[in-house]
Amino acid sequence: MVERTRAVLYQGRDNLQIEEVPLRPLQPGEVLVRIRVCGLCPGELMDWYMAKKAPLTPGHELVGEVVEVGPGVTTFRGGERVIVHHHAPCGACRFCRRGDEVHCPTWRATRLIPGGLSAYAIVPPPVVERDLLPVPPHMSDEVAAFTEPLATVVKALRRAGLREGDRVAVIGLGVMGLLHGRVALRWGAERVWGIDRIPARLEIGARIGLASVSASEAVERIRAESEGMGADLVVVGPGSIEAIELGWSLVASGGTLLLFTPMPPEARWPVDVYTMYFREIRVIPSYSAGPSDMREALDLLARGLPVEDLITHRLPLEETQRGYQAMRAYEALKVLIYP
Repeated sequence: MVERTRAVLYQGRDNLQIEEVPLRPLQPGEVLVRIRVCGLCPGELMDWYMAKKAPLTPGHELVGEVVEVGPGVTTFRGGERVIVHHHAPCGACRFCRRGDEVHCPTWRATRLIPGGLSAYAIVPPPVVERDLLPVPPHMSDEVAAFTEPLATVVKALRRAGLREGDRVAVIGLGVMGLLHGRVALRWGAERVWGIDRIPARLEIGARIGLASVSASEAVERIRAESEGMGADLVVVGPGSIEAIELGWSLVASGGTLLLFTPMPPEARWPVDVYTMYFREIRVIPSYSAGPSDMREALDLLARGLPVEDLITHRLPLEETQRGYQAMRAYEALKVLIYP
């Protein structure tokens, strides 16, 4: 039994420490994994969101190797590579039965011990039972580490009702915006505009097949290239009122405005209900992902959806702070941490 692990302790935006933390013995249904790689999530840059959870060990985009299984676990064995989700639903409550697993009380209560940015972690029974996925033999750890973030994209586009032939606008070409663009094209979008303020990110968008357009020119150009209609689906990546307002100005009548990132609880967006009603614009939020989304994302990766070209940084656990700083400075897309 591994009794201690190195882990990142997040105390605040500029206060991350590496500490040795104890690991208790495994309880029935649990699995201990050695973490092979963990991605940094853009959501971990939301200071208001992280502050209410601190102190904590972040990290939830991980690939591990099974070290030990607790009593009653028969589906996994030592040495097996696994994709570890940080939450899992009960599978039986009203939320689960209607497909809204992220609102299941069990889903919200489950967590990794101590978290993904550590050398070892304990996986709780609901995750072991419903969302601990074997890594396909041909898949690298780095590709497998995209499963959870890609699952949130899969869920968002499904929830927004993306259809073959739709015209899509993606606001924000960080790693999550680029994944939205790639999946939308894979699923048959007629055209995907990628919108950003940063020229380097517009270049990356163009390289992966998006029609890149600067934020300042987005309204005029997208109207011109859509017979004045706008986009059938607008993905709002940044969590800001300004980004939502831009999306509102781009969405076509009968279209959908997809809100992918939360905002602080005090934020307020004054909705033009008159226009929303007569133009029948849908506003759809999408939060996290459930087991079916994880499996669909893993299948996309197994069938060759390209993601490795989005990796910009590979860092040891001790340089996690540097990874977050690179993301804040818009110098990084996907940062992978190797404990």
